[in-house]
Amino acid sequence: MTNASLAVIGVPSSAGGRRTGQEGAPAAFRAAGLLEELRALGFDVADLGDLPPVSFRPDPEHPRQQNVDLVLDVGRQVADRVDRALASARMPIVLGGDCSLGLGVIAGVLRHQSDVGLLYFDADLDLNTPETTPSGILDGMVLAHVLGRGVPELAGIGPRRPLLGEEEVVVFGFDAESASIDPPELAALESSRMAQYPLSRIRADATGAAERALRNLEDRCKAMVVHFDVDVTDLPAVDVPHPQGLDPDTAFDALSTFLAAPICTALVVTELNAELDPDHSHVARLVRGLVRAFAGRE
Repeated sequence: MTNASLAVIGVPSSAGGRRTGQEGAPAAFRAAGLLEELRALGFDVADLGDLPPVSFRPDPEHPRQQNVDLVLDVGRQVADRVDRALASARMPIVLGGDCSLGLGVIAGVLRHQSDVGLLYFDADLDLNTPETTPSGILDGMVLAHVLGRGVPELAGIGPRRPLLGEEEVVVFGFDAESASIDPPELAALESSRMAQYPLSRIRADATGAAERALRNLEDRCKAMVVHFDVDVTDLPAVDVPHPQGLDPDTAFDALSTFLAAPICTALVVTELNAELDPDHSHVARLVRGLVRAFAGRE
C-alpha cells in the first residue's frame, strides 16, 4: 500500500442505527465531490462502489439486538470489500452508514495484518452489550463487540475473537459529560486498559492530544484503523447530536494527524444522517474537512 493509493467503499446502511437516514450518506459524500477533491490533491483513487443499501427497521423480535442478522451480513460484505482494497495495495476509505460496519473493516484488515490497532474517534463509547443496552441498537455496541463481548456471531466476525485487545484500542473524543453514554459503558471503560482521551481532555489542544494518542498505537501496532464518527463534532446532522462537540475544523486537524501516520491503514467515516442535511451544507463541510485532513498524508 502506498500513501497515494486509495479505494473508496460506500456502505449505505443504517441497519445498526436507531432510525433511517445514514444509508444516504455515501451518496451524499459522492455528490459533494469527495472523490474528485481527493484526486485533485494527487491521490490515485479507485472507486470500489457501494454495497447494497440496507435501512433501519424496527425489530420487536430482537429488542436487545435489533437487526442483528442485517448488521452481520453488512459486516461480512464490508470485510470482503476491505480485503479487496488492501489486496490491490490501496488504503480503504469506508463511507458509512452507521458505526456497526466498523466491525467488518477491522475483520478485513486482520486478513492482511495481525498487529492492528484501533483509533476510535467518537463522541460515544459504544460499549453496551445486549445485556446492558437500554435500546437494543447495535450501533451503540460496536466497541464491545470489537473486544469480544456481546452477540457471538458479531464478536466472531473476523479471523479471531476478540478482534482486538484493550491495549490495541484508543478511545478519543468521547463526551463523558453527555447523557448519551450509559453508566454500564462508563463502568466498562473505568476497568479497561484502553488508552482514554475524553473530549474534556482534548478540547484545548486536539492536535497535541492526537499526537500523544497516536504514539500509544505506534508503539504496539503495525497497522491502524481510524474510526471517525462525525458526531464527535457539533454538527447536528447525526443520529445522536453533541452540541458541545468539537468544532469541525478542530476535529479535522486531529484527524489529519492520524491520517498522516505511516501505520494508518484504513479510515471509516460514520454517522452522517443525510435526511437531517436537506440543503447538503453539512456534508459539504465534512468533505472540505476530510480533504484538508488527507492533504498531509503524502
